[in-house]
Amino acid sequence: MGFIGPDVVLRNPAYVHETAYLYGKVSVEEHASIWANVVARAEHKQIVIGAYTNIQDFVMLHIGDRTDTIIGSHCSITHHCTIHGCTIGDNCLIGINSTIMDGCVIGDNSIIGGHTFLKEGTVVPPNSIVMGAPGKVTRTQNNFVRNRLNAFAYLKNALAYTSGNFRAWDNAAFPADMMAEMEYLTTLMAGDASEAP
Repeated sequence: MGFIGPDVVLRNPAYVHETAYLYGKVSVEEHASIWANVVARAEHKQIVIGAYTNIQDFVMLHIGDRTDTIIGSHCSITHHCTIHGCTIGDNCLIGINSTIMDGCVIGDNSIIGGHTFLKEGTVVPPNSIVMGAPGKVTRTQNNFVRNRLNAFAYLKNALAYTSGNFRAWDNAAFPADMMAEMEYLTTLMAGDASEAP
């Protein structure tokens, strides 16, 4: 049932599921969450999972031949994604079953649509929505609020799972918590979002 290797560094994550397999030089930053059946392998180079980022069920993280895998803060890497030797900025959402290949760079506040394939070396500017195989920018918009809100929901869920509560999103207070967070994030975006925690 899972394995966390001796080279893995856990910097106070919110939740690491017992079926996660983490091997090699992997860093999981504070308040990040690692969900069921995640595999991360760094036989050389390194994998960094940023603060408040969630790595959802059945995600595969691996390093490239020449490239680290770096995932920024407040990201959601959703179910069944393959993330391979690339750099993902802060506040990004990678849609279900997407593949991001070696040398790709995804700018902050971007959304990669479900089932997207990004071929090697693709550079995605900040504030992009990307779809297709191969993936192309289909729209430019700042996705800071929606992506941070998704990461916030997963943080709440991670903390609940740690305490044995598997129905956090059904709690009567949850919609109000989400609304308050959305108002906070909207205010941040109107100011300087780079100063956000």
